[in-house]
Amino acid sequence: MGILNVTPDSFSDGGCFTDTTAAISRAKQMLSEGADIIDIGGESTRPGANAVDTREELKRIAPVVKALATETDAVISIDTTKAEVAREAMRLGAHIINDISAATSDNDIINVAGEFNAGLVLMHMHGTPRTMQDAPHYDNVVDDVCNYLEKRISAVTAAGLAPETIAIDPGIGFGKTTKHNLLLLAHLEKLTKFGHPLLVGLSRKRFLGIVMEMSVQDRLNGSLAGLACAVMNGANIMRVHDVEPSLHAAKVAAAIKCPEDKTQKWS
Repeated sequence: MGILNVTPDSFSDGGCFTDTTAAISRAKQMLSEGADIIDIGGESTRPGANAVDTREELKRIAPVVKALATETDAVISIDTTKAEVAREAMRLGAHIINDISAATSDNDIINVAGEFNAGLVLMHMHGTPRTMQDAPHYDNVVDDVCNYLEKRISAVTAAGLAPETIAIDPGIGFGKTTKHNLLLLAHLEKLTKFGHPLLVGLSRKRFLGIVMEMSVQDRLNGSLAGLACAVMNGANIMRVHDVEPSLHAAKVAAAIKCPEDKTQKWS
């Protein structure tokens, strides 16, 4: 899943793709590098980020979704917590709703997913983007995240969504300390018990910078190491900024995880 932030203030690429032409070019580049999904976000969810209103978010994402749906065969994901934004994105050709609030910020997003038979990603987050890094605390971060996502899966399926349309995300960096993030990545396999695709987004995040003592633009190697560990521990979808090297790392990690895969060419 290639990240496409059409925002002025995202932590890694804020301001780089606010121009529609630049955003479309970037999406096509990621597709050429092997991205299966393009995840378009019109509201920054970095720690401390301020919310934007629905009108502004739609203004940012609508022309990009429309162009990609018209000009490419990409699977398009919309990174939003707002039902109105998700509904318009689906009308324009998007396929997946990636909701960091796990459909708690705007419950109508469940209806949108059902109406369009869209995929829905349910993510764990402690608090909101503005407050989530204010001393996050858990009794047991792995168990707490598992329990939360289990409850959200039950809630959206009870509301009528087909289980096969749901994916889950532990929310690396969303209301977690560096230790919390490392524990979740080390025990990702506990999230596979639910039988839903597992999405992980750790690309260039702050905890990598703390471990590596490096700035955001110098975290590729750490991102690839984390990605490989995530794939080995059960991740199915990796949300990344750097598609080509991430794909290479994921292929090797998957091969090591399943060396006897009879569908592959190696002997």
